[in-house]
Amino acid sequence: MKQARVVSWSDLGDREAMLVQRCAAGDESASADLVAEHQRTVVQLATNLLGDREEALDLSQEVFLRVFRTIHRFRGQSSLRTWIYRIAVNQARNRHRFWRRRHRADQVSLDQHVAVHGDVFSGFGPTPERVLAQKELAARLRDALGRLPFEQRTAIVLREVDGLSYEEIAYSLGLAVGTVKSRLTRARQALRAELHDSRTL
Repeated sequence: MKQARVVSWSDLGDREAMLVQRCAAGDESASADLVAEHQRTVVQLATNLLGDREEALDLSQEVFLRVFRTIHRFRGQSSLRTWIYRIAVNQARNRHRFWRRRHRADQVSLDQHVAVHGDVFSGFGPTPERVLAQKELAARLRDALGRLPFEQRTAIVLREVDGLSYEEIAYSLGLAVGTVKSRLTRARQALRAELHDSRTL
C-alpha cells in the first residue's frame, strides 16, 4: 500500500519552521500565535467528532497542552496543521472511548459546519421552506454520522468537512493511504445507507 508522503523541513514555510522552533524554545509569544492560528480549526474538528461544543473546547485545551509538551519532537514530517490534527484526532478518540465505556451517546453535529459554509440550496436568500429543509438535512446528517463507527466518522469529517488530502488524513490517523481510501469508501456507503433508511422511516 502507498504510504503518506513524508514532508521535510525544507517543505515547510520559513515562518512555520521559525514558529515551531520558537515554541520549542519556550517562547510564550510564539505559543500564543500558534494557538491563535490553529484553535478555531481544532475546536471545529473536535465539535464535529464529539458533537458537543463544551467538550470540544475542553478537548482543545488538552490538544494544545499536548502540542507544547511534544513540539520539540516535531521534525517537519508533515505540515504543522496536519501534525496538530493527528494529536486532536488521538485525543478525541480517547475521549470517545471513555464516553463509550460510560454509555454516553456519541453524535456528530454538522450544524456549525452548515452555518459556516452556508445553505446547501441555491437561491438569493432563505425562504421559510429552505430554512426548514436546511434544518432537516442537518439533523439527518448529524444522526446518520452519529451512527457511524468513530473511525469512519473521523475519516469523513477530515475529508469532507476539513478538506484534508488522502495523504494528510493518512498521517493524521497513522494509516496507509490505501487504508484511508477504503475506509472512506465504506464510510460513504454506510452514510448513504443511513440517509436512505432515515428518509424511508
